[in-house]
Amino acid sequence: MVKISVVIPNYNGRKLLEKNLPIVIKATRGCEVIVVDDASDDDSVDFLKTHFPEVKVLISSKNRGFSSTVNYGFEKAEGELILLLNTDVYPKARFMEPLLSYFKDPAVFGVGLIQESREKEGVILRGRGLGEFRRGFLVHWKGEADKKDTLWISAGAGIFRKNLWIKLGGLDEKYNPFYWEDIDLSWRAVKKGYKIYFEFQSKVVHEQKEGSIRNKYTPDQIKRIAYRNQFYFIRKNFNNPIGLLRHYLWLPYHFLKAVKRGDWAFFRGFLDSFNLS
Repeated sequence: MVKISVVIPNYNGRKLLEKNLPIVIKATRGCEVIVVDDASDDDSVDFLKTHFPEVKVLISSKNRGFSSTVNYGFEKAEGELILLLNTDVYPKARFMEPLLSYFKDPAVFGVGLIQESREKEGVILRGRGLGEFRRGFLVHWKGEADKKDTLWISAGAGIFRKNLWIKLGGLDEKYNPFYWEDIDLSWRAVKKGYKIYFEFQSKVVHEQKEGSIRNKYTPDQIKRIAYRNQFYFIRKNFNNPIGLLRHYLWLPYHFLKAVKRGDWAFFRGFLDSFNLS
């Protein structure tokens, strides 16, 4: 029987762990469960060691960001398949069964799970992404949650084949602290000839408003980092002459639009991105 590990990156998520980890453990009985702590300021580590001795706790010496934290967990995990969940995510009953059949095909890299995302507008079904190269950027959007194709697998709720993850080099740590790293990894996997899917019968609940990003960063900081990583993604993955030419030819248009809407984070993200290339 295939061995499965669960990897949960954590930063100051003690309350979320208390709430969601018991559900994760119950839903993944028999799996190795790993929490990777990214140098939290709260009592996450002490709480885990006291209340969940069965959970393997990995501790980073300094706060490094999402990609580095996840890669650390994957490196130490013993499973052939690794379920990656954010601290603000917990699975619903029998979520695992529909996922395993995909991995009978050795070319399958991973499968994304449907997320019942609880947001201020209500419950929105997320997890499947679509996109296209438009006006010099990869533009992406939420896909309908009733099909199996997807542009990427969300790193907040996905299951991956470990040996292919390692072969691909894992998440690119230049995307730290967050955003675009999962799109980048899925893009590279498909480019190498591996397969990714979305499974709408495997459900998790995602409490969006409770995650660590919104608790640590201001909305302007989040936008700036997202723009920075979007620029980096293009220069990294569309680095052929035609792709880069189209990107730079469209930049004056995007700069003008940003000025009109007063979006100064766009310019700061653009400049920041050159520190990653």
